[in-house]
Amino acid sequence: MDENEIELMNFLNIIWKRKWLIILPTFLLVIASGVISFLLPPTWQIDAIIEPSKFIVRTEAGQFEEVVVVDPKQISGQINEASYNNTIAAELNLDIRKFPELKAENLIDTNLVLVSIRENDVEKAKLILHSLLNHLKSELDKKVNIELKEVDSQIKSRQIENSRIEEEIKINKNKLNIIKQRKKGIEKEVSDIGKKVVSLEKEQRLSLKKENRSESESLAMLLYSNEIQQSLQYHSELTELLSSKRIEEENINLKIENKEERRNQLENEIGNLEEKKGRIDYAKFIKEPTSSLWPVAPNKKLNVLIAGMFSLLIFTILAFFLEFLEKQKVKS
Repeated sequence: MDENEIELMNFLNIIWKRKWLIILPTFLLVIASGVISFLLPPTWQIDAIIEPSKFIVRTEAGQFEEVVVVDPKQISGQINEASYNNTIAAELNLDIRKFPELKAENLIDTNLVLVSIRENDVEKAKLILHSLLNHLKSELDKKVNIELKEVDSQIKSRQIENSRIEEEIKINKNKLNIIKQRKKGIEKEVSDIGKKVVSLEKEQRLSLKKENRSESESLAMLLYSNEIQQSLQYHSELTELLSSKRIEEENINLKIENKEERRNQLENEIGNLEEKKGRIDYAKFIKEPTSSLWPVAPNKKLNVLIAGMFSLLIFTILAFFLEFLEKQKVKS
């Protein structure tokens, strides 16, 4: 026979020889493991999903975007570091040395935080999770209130500026009305002077056609010339004044347009800020604390299986060790 086959037969013979040393203790330990697992109080997993405080803003592209007050990963880290354990234990009169472990994680691609706890008392675990949310709300909502005050301050400053611009628009429109009336008067005066010059020139031409003019007619000719010159000069001054009034009118119209554009911009900003206020959400449970359908511990089947395999291994090794000692004693 092959040496390997001989060794295998020897092993099997040793196991068979000491089978009760292996089977009985293994059986007893399996039974003990099953009984202990059955007697241990069941442990439940209670979890909840928390949505941190947030507000929704409209981007320049017109799309809405969620902005959380505190990064969910930071919240998860604080919970995992037991930052709230002492406060919750004091609030609920719990022994901090027996306080259950809180585990938290930021759900992938969301702003949500999953918090879980393993505890024999389901109601106690729910109270702990509710207390945790209250403390988170207390911290996060303070930051939300600060944000709200900042938004209110921005709205107020824009409203003040808007009121000032409204008053400036009103003043400029009054100025514009005055300029239009003045311009209308100047235009009428220019028209009247023009007609007067035409009339004087006509009379002057008629006088020039006379061959024998008296001294009084010659004097009248001179007066016509002087009056025409003065009228033309005045007409020129009025035309220049009219031109300046038109430029002034254009400038005031431009000012009014700019201020109305700024007023519309402020009204849009105020509307966006009011919309932002209306879209602020405080921290809350998305999923209320809920226990698992079945206990997560103790795992009776797994405990029995591990106890059986471990016992079988240990007592098989012990059987071989005793066989070795027996052979050494025989050789001696």
